[in-house]
Amino acid sequence: MNPSIFKAYDIRGRSPEDLDASDALRIGKAIGVRFAPKRVVVGHDMRGTSPMLEDALVEGLRSQGADVVRIGLCSTPMFNYAIAEADGAYDLGVMVTASHNPAHDNGMKITLGDNLPVGMGSGMESLRDLALADMPMPDAAKRGGETEDPGVLERYVEAMWDLSGLSGDFEGWRISIDAGNGMDGHVLPRLARKLKHADIRELYWPLDGNFPNHEANPLKIETLEDLIADVKKSGAAFGVAFDGDGDRVGFVDENGTPIPGDILTALFAQEIVKDKPGGLVLYDLRSSWSVREAVEEAGGTAKMCKVGHANIKRQMREEGAVFAGELSMHFYFQELKGCESGDLAMLLLIRLLQREKKSLSQIWKPLLRYAHSGEINFKVADPKAKIEEIAAHYVEAQHAAPLPEVSRIDGVRIEFDDWWFNLRASNTEPLLRLNLEAKTPEDMMRHKEELAALIGA
Repeated sequence: MNPSIFKAYDIRGRSPEDLDASDALRIGKAIGVRFAPKRVVVGHDMRGTSPMLEDALVEGLRSQGADVVRIGLCSTPMFNYAIAEADGAYDLGVMVTASHNPAHDNGMKITLGDNLPVGMGSGMESLRDLALADMPMPDAAKRGGETEDPGVLERYVEAMWDLSGLSGDFEGWRISIDAGNGMDGHVLPRLARKLKHADIRELYWPLDGNFPNHEANPLKIETLEDLIADVKKSGAAFGVAFDGDGDRVGFVDENGTPIPGDILTALFAQEIVKDKPGGLVLYDLRSSWSVREAVEEAGGTAKMCKVGHANIKRQMREEGAVFAGELSMHFYFQELKGCESGDLAMLLLIRLLQREKKSLSQIWKPLLRYAHSGEINFKVADPKAKIEEIAAHYVEAQHAAPLPEVSRIDGVRIEFDDWWFNLRASNTEPLLRLNLEAKTPEDMMRHKEELAALIGA
């Protein structure tokens, strides 16, 4: 077992090279020893190694006395919903998936019975140490049982539809949806039936863990090329692209223009705050000034938060947030115990368009008030030291008057009157990540070049 598979938020690596059946068996045993769950729900994605890893994982869990409920093929939102609807009946869940990673990867997302994920700082370190230790983990006195629950998909679709508040006939609607051969291709056929008489254009819905058409990652503009072309050709109202396990979703408007993740956060937040006046919305600190402005204009309360689903889900729970969004196109809903659903996000966008009777570009472009760089990655020897060096340059060495506003929520975010930047070390890769925004494109480019020079790129 390769120690590097244990990440900040999940387990992920090449499979079977770094994660094979014997590794999954040992991880299952380690989960049993570390968390002592009595009842565990397990699901898996469409990757070629997923059934093998799941079988071994289940064997490890049962050997430690855990009763396992298998829900079969599922998206990550389906998996999270299975835990949420059980309302404490599961002590823990494991989803076998590598999310949007390439076909040769696989992994596991581990979630406690309260829908909070296991990551570094919440059990992953001790789980890793147990799994890697050269010591036996004897079987429990009584072996756990195994059952199946094949009905989660139907219940999940019904729940998302009910939460969306949609109804009526959708004749005349045309929507292009790209599942990227990922797990939303398992959900969409049932969900699309709810949109009666709509013209749903199906791009790459068949499940295929080899991702033969393109990487299932809507953050990368190149993966949206076929969706953009189809929207333009067909005259669709908008296009949707899901990632490999369905917990991230991207959108393009009727002109085929991709909508940034932070602007989508602002859109969905405004829609949700209409139903929950004064509600708290969390947005990650890479996001545009537009998000706070849009939330407050809709009558909500906006608050910056750290990057990463483990951080956001915990903060949502602690502070009672009604919604949260990330630049990376994760959207979190209070009704789902703070978990993501790209499907619900899509349905809410339909509801918004249905009510406003405007094109999507007319709705989102007024929120694009500033020039944002997008996320830029740099390889540096010591990301944390470089962050401190840059922070000192802007705060101490320049003696700016007035002094800029400095946030240490995640790395450093420094705000001036007319621009801001955030530098943070990646939680998943040895990289330094830069986001910045200014009031004009010219200023954004100037500051971007200035920071790249300081970083040494």
